[in-house]
Formats: sequence, structure tokens, C-alpha cells
Amino acid sequence: MPVVAPQDGAAGDYTVRMILSTPLPTLAPMGGLLLAVVAAVLYALAALPSGLLKRMSAAALVGGWLIHGLLLVVDIGGIGQPMPGTRLGFAPVLSMTVWLVIAVYSIEGRLVPLPPIRVLLGASGVAAVLLTLVFPGELRPLSSALAPLHFALGVGSYGLFGAAVVHATLLDRAERALRGGGSGGRGALGMPLLQLERLTFRFVEAGFVVLTATLLLGVATAQRSDWFLDHKTVFSFLAWGVIASLLAGRHFRGWRGRRATRWLYVGAGLLLLAYVGSRFVIEVLMAPSAGH
Repeated sequence: MPVVAPQDGAAGDYTVRMILSTPLPTLAPMGGLLLAVVAAVLYALAALPSGLLKRMSAAALVGGWLIHGLLLVVDIGGIGQPMPGTRLGFAPVLSMTVWLVIAVYSIEGRLVPLPPIRVLLGASGVAAVLLTLVFPGELRPLSSALAPLHFALGVGSYGLFGAAVVHATLLDRAERALRGGGSGGRGALGMPLLQLERLTFRFVEAGFVVLTATLLLGVATAQRSDWFLDHKTVFSFLAWGVIASLLAGRHFRGWRGRRATRWLYVGAGLLLLAYVGSRFVIEVLMAPSAGH
């Protein structure tokens, strides 16, 4: 059930009520909170500098990812809830995005060195898990038979663009090091710059395909005549336009380097604002005053 802000508008009390009112339905009392704490601790271990903890941090990242996934399936999936639906909100969607990005790097880590970015992944995991505890979102009933597919595609596009952005930041860092006379033409993951660039745009292209499918499905199943005026829709189409322009510029005009990554950052930022940004405004900035 959606959590309604208290009448006195106290933001602190409202946040506490949100946390206490959303236990994981199929786990023992406080089991969800315990799992979230364990996942956060494991992610925190993964975020520690490598050194002697190299093996432990790698195992901790995988362990945190597995428990994080269990939390997502049970809580956000609405398992055990009185009505079928999905728990949505800015924090749950961010949490799923981080989980997908970590999944990508866990697979990629079998092919290329992972430690250089394990700290970032671990810290992101801690933030994602704790943020979802504080802002768990609300359970929403399925509006149509295609709603789960639309939701999965949307989150998938977030994850793919999230992976693309992380690769792009590594690409920018490697190019700066190259200009400074270091790295020998190899990227931050230990691979040649051109290979890192191609990998970055594989994620961009895959994300664009999934985002296109998400938008087409959303338009086909829209239940409101003014769907095109929704903030989420506007920002989503703006993001689609920016990414389409980036891919066209790269294909026809050979855009590379900082020009290409800047377009990617803008497109990914607009996509982030589409759902996460709009829900953040509603759940965080507007919620404390909802009772006035």
C-alpha cells in the first residue's frame, strides 16, 4: 500500500514510517532489514582498497550482489503482496540499475581486470541498498498484461546506459592519461583504447534499441490521451533524440572522444530525469508537505 505522509509534515518522522511500514512480505519479521544490512556491509567490504583484501573484496562484491538481487525479487517484485504489482519509486529503480551495472561488470570481470572499478561498484551498491531502505517506493498494481514487459525494458535500458556511462568515464580518463604521456594507449580496464571505445558504444547501441522498444510499447499501451505531456515521457523522448543524434554523428561524422562521451552523458542524464528525477521530486521534495 502507498505510504501517506503524516499530517504534521515532519520529514524525519515520515521517513521512519516509510522504512518501518515496508517489510519484505515473504521473509521473517525484520528479515528484509537484516538482508539489506548484510548486502550493504558486503558492498562496503568490496569498496575497500584492494591490497590484502583483494580476494575478500571480490567475493564480497558477488555476495552483496546476490543478496541485493534477492531483495529486488522479493520486495520490488511484490511477492506475497495482497495484489499483483511492482514496488516502484526513484530509489528502487536506481537500485535495480546499480544491480544490473554490477552484473555487467561481474561478467566482464572474467575477461578483463575488475579491481580498478570495484571500489566504485561497491560504494554504489551501498548507496543503492540504503537508499531503497529509506525510500522504498510504493506498490503499484499492473495496469495491463504488457506492464511487466514495459517495466523490464525500461529498467534494462537504465542498466545498459549506466554501464555505457561508466565505460565512457573510464575512456575519458584513459584519454587524459594518454595525452599526459601515460597508459601506452591502454584503457583503465587494461584493454586498448579503441577496444574500450567499441565496448562503450556496444552498450550505447544496445541501450538505444531497448529504449526504443520501451517507448514504442509505452505509446501502444498508453491509457491517457495526454500521455505526451507527462514529464517522464518528455524527458524519455528527449533522451532518445540525444542518443539517436550521438549514434548518427558517430556513424556519419565519426564523432569520437570527448564530443561523443559528452553527448552520452547528456542523453543518460535526461533519461535519469525521466523517471528517477520526477519520482525524486514527488517522493522526497513534495512528500513532507503532502499533508498540508
